[in-house]
Amino acid sequence: MTSPLTVLVIASGNAGKIREFAHLLAGLPLEVRPQPEGMEVEETGSSFAANARLKAEAVARATGCWALADDSGLAVAALGGAPGVHSARYADSDAARIERLLRELGEVERQRAERGQPADRRADFVAALAVADPSGTIRLEVEGHCGGLILDAPRGSGGFGYDPVFLVPETGLSYAEMDRSLKSRLGHRGRAFALLEPRLRAVLQAGDGSP
Repeated sequence: MTSPLTVLVIASGNAGKIREFAHLLAGLPLEVRPQPEGMEVEETGSSFAANARLKAEAVARATGCWALADDSGLAVAALGGAPGVHSARYADSDAARIERLLRELGEVERQRAERGQPADRRADFVAALAVADPSGTIRLEVEGHCGGLILDAPRGSGGFGYDPVFLVPETGLSYAEMDRSLKSRLGHRGRAFALLEPRLRAVLQAGDGSP
């Protein structure tokens, strides 16, 4: 029987994110499509998981296809978890977002130093994934994490978003210095997808849309 899940719409307008998902999904018998041009879903959720659900539901209903949504972002310990769910809206461009992050973290570090406290550059990249069926019902949800440190300055020319300032200590590399296969294996989105992939494959094999 042919699975109803043959087209999977990526609920994003971010070209970098769509490329990353196309790479991750390459081993599955799916036609991957971007969401309709110009479509925007308001991210009103208070968590990454809530926003992923909102986007998957809206894009699935709008397209009549299965939809995969990701809500991801950077949570910096010394900034109380900021930028968090506001990661994409922290400023108007990747460069401006990084500049604001480093500026605010530098200010916190100065305050900590005045109190005799050591610097704290710990951060966590989080990716919540949600898959909705054509009716907009959420069928699958997972969350992946990657812990790291915020660098003093950007390093590397790959990736997108905050990738140039996020160091994964065990590799000695920023996300932007990693090749695609390493980032897919160690990154927050890759780790989330590793949890999602066997369940998505099961839906495909079931042939009736049942997880």
